[in-house]
Amino acid sequence: MSVVADHLSWGVKRKAIVKDVSLRVTDGETLGLIGPNGSGKSSLLRLLAGLKRPDQGRVTIHGKDIAAIQRRALAQSVAFVQQNAATETSVSVRDVVRLGRTPHRSALSGWRAADQAAVDGALARVGMTHLQDQSWLTLSGGERQRVHIARALAQSPTVLFLDEPTNHLDIHHQIEILQTVRQLNVTSIVALHDLNLAAMFCDRIVVLKDGALVASGTPETVLTEDLIANVFRVAAAVSPSPHHGRPQIHFHTGV
Repeated sequence: MSVVADHLSWGVKRKAIVKDVSLRVTDGETLGLIGPNGSGKSSLLRLLAGLKRPDQGRVTIHGKDIAAIQRRALAQSVAFVQQNAATETSVSVRDVVRLGRTPHRSALSGWRAADQAAVDGALARVGMTHLQDQSWLTLSGGERQRVHIARALAQSPTVLFLDEPTNHLDIHHQIEILQTVRQLNVTSIVALHDLNLAAMFCDRIVVLKDGALVASGTPETVLTEDLIANVFRVAAAVSPSPHHGRPQIHFHTGV
């Protein structure tokens, strides 16, 4: 198992945000976290990545309790892509991606061939090599997300966490980003709000409601009409897509 969470709970003051969540993620798997706004997706993702400490429970990555791992050592194997990451600094695409090598370098170490190879490889994997000299400020939203994924890949992680990486992107860029993630040779845990995208690109799906895990399994077993009605409070018809065979969700608008 790449990532194992046992009975995670976390909250702010007296409000419980994540409630007794346990899950398992296998090597190379893409796991989707879905749920209504306020269901605890982002908080759970940060607990799994070690960016928050649980009030109860623990997380292990590759069999090691992340609470006992130094942050720099954890960052050498775990990368996090936040929602709508942005900067107003006029730096090049290459310089943004170079930041991913920080956990692997000491304050006195020079730029090594291994660092350059990691950056070049990351840019190539997200199809951004041809734009490496371009200013960050000139990029489209989809291109910026690909650069942030490249920066995460430059860390040489074995586990990649992504918090709604397609938020506020048009559908073309949403599909492009998730296709990129799907093709990476890493374990990926991604929080998503679009159920059809989760069905298309995730091997398994975890559903959260009010901070608790209410369903876990393949898209075919999890994304049912009853679950969508109970968790998301909307009527929908679910049928296999004629294009990819996975569940396709048609929402009833009542119009």
